[in-house]
Amino acid sequence: MPRVKLFDENEVLTKAMNLFWKQGYSATSVQDLVSHLGINRASLYDTFGDKNQLFKKSFELYRKTNLEGVMHFFETRPNVKIGFSELFHTAIQNDILDEDNKGCFVVNSTTELIPNDKSLLIILEKNKQDFEKVFYNYLRKGQESGQLNTKQDLKSLATLFYTIYNGIRVVSKIRPDKKESTDSINIALSLLD
Repeated sequence: MPRVKLFDENEVLTKAMNLFWKQGYSATSVQDLVSHLGINRASLYDTFGDKNQLFKKSFELYRKTNLEGVMHFFETRPNVKIGFSELFHTAIQNDILDEDNKGCFVVNSTTELIPNDKSLLIILEKNKQDFEKVFYNYLRKGQESGQLNTKQDLKSLATLFYTIYNGIRVVSKIRPDKKESTDSINIALSLLD
């Protein structure tokens, strides 16, 4: 008779994601995962594969959730300049309130594992393209609706805003400074005028 899983795979994957996000890939052992997830090694391997496979699945969950969250965020904010301002300020506020100073799982994994993990590099490039596309489409919507009068190249702005969004998450790991980050954001947002 096949064994019945006594755990919710999505819940376990979310727990794994949070552990990898907090500790990083290298600092998280299989025993850490077994203890934190509350499942035995056999179930871990049978369901998710080895540590690397579990990490990649956790990473993809984070990436997908984050991208969908930003898309929904923009959909509920018809004013593009205000939408970007609120996105950046929300990132700052979340980082200030994060007692673990986790920053961004994508950024953390990039700095820890690249250039050595070629398969992750492909995923990270896809993530960058996906975010820049969402940012670009939102900027284009603002331009087409007459909200933005900028003469700047929208693709370049999308890349800049993606870089700033990730940069906020990196700097916050060092010393979150709301005023400093806000001042920088305001300069970037002035490019939309």
